[in-house]
Amino acid sequence: MPPNAPRDLNSTFSGFNPLFPAGAQAVRELKTRHGTVDFARRTAIMAVLNVTPDSFYDGGRHFDTGRAIADGLAMAQAGADIVDIGGESSRPGAEPVSEADELGRVIPVIAGLRRQCALPISIDSYKASVARAALDAGADIVNDISALSFDAAMAPLVASEKVPVILMHMRGTPRTMQSDPQYTDVVREVRDFLAERLYDAMDAGMDAESIILDPGIGFGKTVEHNIQLLRGLSILGALGQPLLVGVSRKTFIGKILDLEPAQRLEGSLAAAVAAVLSGANIIRVHDVAESCRALRVADALRFGFHG
Repeated sequence: MPPNAPRDLNSTFSGFNPLFPAGAQAVRELKTRHGTVDFARRTAIMAVLNVTPDSFYDGGRHFDTGRAIADGLAMAQAGADIVDIGGESSRPGAEPVSEADELGRVIPVIAGLRRQCALPISIDSYKASVARAALDAGADIVNDISALSFDAAMAPLVASEKVPVILMHMRGTPRTMQSDPQYTDVVREVRDFLAERLYDAMDAGMDAESIILDPGIGFGKTVEHNIQLLRGLSILGALGQPLLVGVSRKTFIGKILDLEPAQRLEGSLAAAVAAVLSGANIIRVHDVAESCRALRVADALRFGFHG
């Protein structure tokens, strides 16, 4: 849809067929400053590299700069297509960190990893100042959990830099998002939110081919909401944009299995495969090697086996 076009979502999706989503294959690749991520014949892997002391699963594991760079290189070696670096936890109940603290955590890691790694790097931040410094240090993609809504300077920055952006759905903030989330129709409401944010991003000057959508699994959703969204990914795919899904080690898997984060690998892989078969283009993971193996099988089912 061109900028400033009428936003009649009911008209846009009135002819939707869940078996053949009209726009699901509209964008087949993502061009970045450090290479192209191809979605046409396989699912991309985004590796999570949290440079934080308090993330729900890997908090503190990569907090040392040298260790974080080494771990990022290992993720690339294990098969990651993108390395996503974040310096502020977005776990349920998390408090925000200062701009100075976030910059001090992520910029040395991005710069060090860029010197040794040719893969696209994503900066996981909703602060425009952090995103700008990260792009200057060598990052390629902005991953904004607020879908460009927390910082008014973020949309102009992304548009002017002409870099890909990930727009995620979330109710409230990380501190408040799990306080009794309610929806009448979670798939439709998330789809409509992402459509509005997509059109707003295009109005701001961003190229549609550089916009990725994320339903925000676990961000202001109950277990049942997350399940419904994973079942309904093809409906979100009708927007015609690449879909990123992050299910790795999340609470809804823990509630289904009654297991702590360290024991959720198999559940994470099962949910990731389900997401791929429902139309996801990028899967955000903590466990790169294991996810690559599982998604090779899922991709063979989805796209065909190519040897």
